[in-house]
Amino acid sequence: MKRIVLMFAASFVPMGAIAQLYTENFDVDHTAQWTVNKGINPAGNLADIFFDYSTYGIPSAPGSGGTTRGLRLESNVTGGLFSGLSVSPTGKSFTGEYEVRAKAWLNFVGPAPVGGNGSTQAGGVGIGTAGVTPQWAGGTQDSVWFATTTDGNSASDWRAYSTAAPASYGSGNAVYFAPSTNASDPYYAGFGGATPPPAQTALFASQTGATMLGNIAFGWHDFIVNVSGGFVTWTVDTLPIARINLATVTQGGSNIHFNYFDTNATSTSNQNRLNFMVIDNVSVTAVPEPATIVVLGLAGAALLRRRRKVS
Repeated sequence: MKRIVLMFAASFVPMGAIAQLYTENFDVDHTAQWTVNKGINPAGNLADIFFDYSTYGIPSAPGSGGTTRGLRLESNVTGGLFSGLSVSPTGKSFTGEYEVRAKAWLNFVGPAPVGGNGSTQAGGVGIGTAGVTPQWAGGTQDSVWFATTTDGNSASDWRAYSTAAPASYGSGNAVYFAPSTNASDPYYAGFGGATPPPAQTALFASQTGATMLGNIAFGWHDFIVNVSGGFVTWTVDTLPIARINLATVTQGGSNIHFNYFDTNATSTSNQNRLNFMVIDNVSVTAVPEPATIVVLGLAGAALLRRRRKVS
């Protein structure tokens, strides 16, 4: 009954009543407002905070109104070293219960589904970092973060990391909603079958084929990280991927980050730099307490009834 009341009340909560803590659509060059932390091989790990992704044939992200600027992350472009990087909005701090949302696009050198040489990399999102050390698979973790591979060709394509699992929680761990972290698990079957955008294929001959099931490349997807009730949950679109009890980990700070890293030491021989992740339309909003949802929701319902009587 309590859950029904909350769901009813939440349906009447005005969007303006949910506190917006931070937004970034990258349409203006805010490079100076982001901190880039690189692991080993810094020359091979790149961040472009004002990247025009239409130059790779990628359509405007949902909610962008036709603009095509975003954050682009690349790893192991040169050097042939297992490496990565992370970026955080400089000086930001998010505490209490909140939700991070962003549009994410993963790209890899084709042809799909197998990919070209060096196509298996990974990109993700995290919370609870101090924002001063690189958060990637081979680094020292100070946050809770999640990632997925570019092409779905790893033994572990869906991953979660923390100070309690600096090398990632293993497949089958209770933090995951699926029994396996491999893209082939039926749990992830709603993803896949996407093709490189025609404009990208027209620019680069390697960009053909279709992605395997369980892989999210070549399409815009929602990365959602919800921090509430003592847990942090990562959802992609509407599919929950992993949930971690915050009491079991240590957070180094209170900032967010996006990261990208290679899964091995192989740099791609393709010179068109087709392995990357793009992030657009970042927002952080406060998660209202249940009591607040009820009060605001019931007030909204009462206002709606009053308007109907007047009309």
